[in-house]
Amino acid sequence: MLIKINQGDLIKGINIVIKAISSRTTLPILECIVIKTIDNSIRLLANDMELGIETVINGEIIESGGIALKSKIFFDIIRGFPNDLVEINTDNNYKAIIKCGKKTSTIDGQSIDEFPILPNIEIINKIEISQYTLKEMIKQTIFSVSVNENMKVMTGELLEVNNNYLRMIALDGHRISIRKVLLKGEHENIKAVIPSKTLNEISKILSGEVDDTVVIYFSKKHIVFEFNNTTVNSRLIDGEFYNVDQMISSDYETKINIDRREFLENMNSALPFITEKEKKPVILNITENNINFRIKTAAGSVDNDMELSKDGKDILIAFNPVLVMDALKVIEDDNIDIYFLNAKAPCSIKNKEESYLYIVLPVNFNPEDI
Repeated sequence: MLIKINQGDLIKGINIVIKAISSRTTLPILECIVIKTIDNSIRLLANDMELGIETVINGEIIESGGIALKSKIFFDIIRGFPNDLVEINTDNNYKAIIKCGKKTSTIDGQSIDEFPILPNIEIINKIEISQYTLKEMIKQTIFSVSVNENMKVMTGELLEVNNNYLRMIALDGHRISIRKVLLKGEHENIKAVIPSKTLNEISKILSGEVDDTVVIYFSKKHIVFEFNNTTVNSRLIDGEFYNVDQMISSDYETKINIDRREFLENMNSALPFITEKEKKPVILNITENNINFRIKTAAGSVDNDMELSKDGKDILIAFNPVLVMDALKVIEDDNIDIYFLNAKAPCSIKNKEESYLYIVLPVNFNPEDI
């Protein structure tokens, strides 16, 4: 194989596929990036058997072929080259001679015949949405995915299409995050649980532009994302996702409307006083036109007030501030509505359209801390 590629284009391509390189594998071939020529195109490929990424890069093909190169060594070499034309020349012994300007490096590679190719899947359904929308939906829900591998289905997000609405749902036992958008056109109902790693890596390489689209294909065991000359193929998580609609209640005794940024700042002011030894919650005392934020630990205390608009009963309730703050950080509205039932029931943060819904469980608190 003999190809020529601009160093900048090659770096961009490596940055895309390297996200599918396995950091813990007993198969050395999975530590490699494949470079191959197919149908007059140059492609880079990485695959950790759960997530596979292939991208097409611009360049000149002088002689077709392919080779698998250790990703770290290959990336470090290309990164050290100037922004100039890179020539990659391989021989029958899978040795790659890489030249750029006055620099030359040689890497021992492997045959691509040993590399696991991306599986061909039987497509059942597909949808198409804006890259901006998908990127935002991931950002606004991914923080609620569980890290507990004993509850495998909770380590992913549910992607659900129902009545032409797309929902992404994540939960970890302490909170639920839901984002919903209306799709264009008519779509069959779909349910798929996507690993959080897949969503995290996709969000890093999506352009985030409103006019750029991503096509998502579904099969029984895989999901495929196609965008910007890149294909991402991921296994789905087996198992039935929790029916979160059974966990959602529209009942409430107290509703407040509050400035999101000020609410976030008051929650944040409690963080310096929460330690590994004292993981105390922030206690909220909601009364007419006022909310008091209070935390008291051995390290110090906070006692803040801010104005609000309230409908319903006064309420005294406590939260782990991080769980509330994660939701507040990704909401873009200046003012938000929060709904409470009682001190033991979850609160709901949502807008009228319910394009976003965040449910957070309260925690017990010591009356002495009030």
